Amino acid sequence: MKPEFTLGPSPTERLNRARADLRMGVPVVLDGYGLAVAIESLSPERLAALGALGPLTLVLTARRAQTLKARVYDEDIARIAVPKDADLGWLRALADPADDLRVPMKGPLQAERGGDPGFARAAIRLAKSAQLLPAALIVALPHSAPPDLTTITVQDALQAADIPQAFGPVSAARVPLRAAEAGRLHIFRPDDGSEEHYAIEIGQPDRSKPVLARLHSACFTGDVLGSLKCDCGPQLDAALTRMGHEGAGVLLYLNQEGRGIGLANKMRAYSLQDQGFDTVEANHRLGFEDDERDFRIGAALLKKLGFGAVRLLTNNPAKVAMLQANGIDVTERVPLKVGMSRHNAGYLATKAAKSGHIL
Repeated sequence: MKPEFTLGPSPTERLNRARADLRMGVPVVLDGYGLAVAIESLSPERLAALGALGPLTLVLTARRAQTLKARVYDEDIARIAVPKDADLGWLRALADPADDLRVPMKGPLQAERGGDPGFARAAIRLAKSAQLLPAALIVALPHSAPPDLTTITVQDALQAADIPQAFGPVSAARVPLRAAEAGRLHIFRPDDGSEEHYAIEIGQPDRSKPVLARLHSACFTGDVLGSLKCDCGPQLDAALTRMGHEGAGVLLYLNQEGRGIGLANKMRAYSLQDQGFDTVEANHRLGFEDDERDFRIGAALLKKLGFGAVRLLTNNPAKVAMLQANGIDVTERVPLKVGMSRHNAGYLATKAAKSGHIL
């Protein structure tokens, strides 16, 4: 017999489809529970349609709920009952901290408790993975789900962040660089269809020895625009330059902008920093953790390239620990202290004090 084959999407592919739907403001079905939609992309028309189905619940992360002084009964999330007369402006004011200082009182907020919070937690996981504000609207379905909406299971949504991504090489070619003419760029694509990640190989590193390596998270503002608010651009240049001087190395350029929250949310965090909050406080007010990046990606790419041990260019002990935990031997942490200025002194001090960076 021929093996069974289907043209339909796999659970992983459905998850990526669900993320795309949320970014467009389209609800997704969490099988057996109900509908979920991201607040950031929700339209008034869809809000009205969802409200006609039954009582609505706004789901926020515990970080955001603490800022709003809302009760948190479910550890990492809060479920807020949505008043019948609430409009989209009310929902967005709770989701987005941009006007918190101007309008600090947004309550009273009635937090829900009891029952299974898995449905609500899955909605937040999806919004985060779509790089939207971590706030979602959920409603139970009184009858069968509309057939044209993407359907996924709560279990698949909850496990999405826990299962390491699988990658496949797409292409590679020689790219002469300022730092080293012997440069080669490798492109890797995740199997869930999300953003690709890159490996810049300098020279011909010996796979049998620890390679000089760096895990560099994408920073459009620092790497491309030359922003002085961070040290990312100088770190990128210094890492490649050192690899060029040594004649060999590998830099993994990971598309995890803004510590994994995406460029749009990073700009929201910058705006909050202009209001006086530090980088960690800004992330928390938005509803994110200090750092949402997944450094397991770096370990997976190093293995794909044939490396088992590295001399890691970093000031971040968390990168060392994550590589070690995922089968990459870090034989040496190589400091990378560059790019400090009066514009980012506070930012770097916060990274040292709150995120453990060795500066």
